[in-house]
Amino acid sequence: MSDKKGNKKVGLIGCGAIGTVLAEAIERKIVVCDELVVYDFDASKAQKLQSTLNFPVTIVESVDELLALKPKVIVEAASQQAAKDYVPKIVSAGIELIVMSTGALLSLNVDLSRVHVPSGAIGGLDALASAALAGIDEVVLTSRKNPKALETDNKEEKIVYEGYAEEAARLFPREMNVAATLALTVKPAKVKVRVVSDPSVKRNTHEIQVKWRFGEMFLRFANDPHPENPRTSALAAWSAIKLLQSLLKT
Repeated sequence: MSDKKGNKKVGLIGCGAIGTVLAEAIERKIVVCDELVVYDFDASKAQKLQSTLNFPVTIVESVDELLALKPKVIVEAASQQAAKDYVPKIVSAGIELIVMSTGALLSLNVDLSRVHVPSGAIGGLDALASAALAGIDEVVLTSRKNPKALETDNKEEKIVYEGYAEEAARLFPREMNVAATLALTVKPAKVKVRVVSDPSVKRNTHEIQVKWRFGEMFLRFANDPHPENPRTSALAAWSAIKLLQSLLKT
């Protein structure tokens, strides 16, 4: 039965850039599992992914069919809308879930005890969560990306958004999951966000400034974008892989 401790079946929703990196990690045995079950709204993407792998891959036609196969862990790597549609159903099924489209979690009222958020394109979340317990006065995230990643064509540096994380994640659902992850980590503190479109940068850069009860923090991450999806940092996919490794060992 799939619910025994030996269950090492992984479900994947979304066969885009992140889903492909994750599947390749399974193929290379970086993640050890028995079977990969994939679903994509665009069935051709699932078929294309399956064709590139030697590892056992089962394609399903719906999330209900995916749940019926009872994977130990499911990874959502599709979109905020997909997460909003499927997270409640997966949570109700009692399956461990990794959510990449973290912006969706800001508006969902569900039990998050089995929902896991990878660090994504940033790190240091353990320190930020610890500071949040003591009390955070201010968190400012400045994200700097090439115009191509933001679908703009400005020739000079331009601030395209200033506001708070919740709105940033809604307005930039694919580009600002970092803001949502920060907001979930430091709540109830609010995260101020500045998004900069900068043609001079080649890497997705995130700078986090924190003032808290007992000091200050400054974290900076400059990540190569995924070659097939400039909106996504390669580190985001690898953070999901690391988290998946841990969950499969439990």
